[in-house]
Amino acid sequence: MIDHPDRVERLLDRLQAVLPLPTRMTPELVATLAKDHTGLSPACAIVSVNYAGDEGGVVCRLDCQTERNTAIYASITHLRFDPRLPIARHIIVYQKHRVKALRRQPR
Repeated sequence: MIDHPDRVERLLDRLQAVLPLPTRMTPELVATLAKDHTGLSPACAIVSVNYAGDEGGVVCRLDCQTERNTAIYASITHLRFDPRLPIARHIIVYQKHRVKALRRQPR
């Protein structure tokens, strides 16, 4: 098991309470999305969150400025947050735990 269900539930509740939440996509995510979305800005906002189980973790629907009118979903591990946000510490703890747990998984 990668994620702790009770911790994820608490994080989702905290995230729901502060939506929409400003964020920035990682350069890697922007490069991946740029293939289908021209003129994509890394700055966006999270408008909804869901849990996709151990396979996907916390998944966020993003409100981004794009030329195409399509929804963009990304794992919260591919997003960066202003450390001054009150919820940032909780998100960063989740991100670090998840990345470390994924690295420990057998290939």
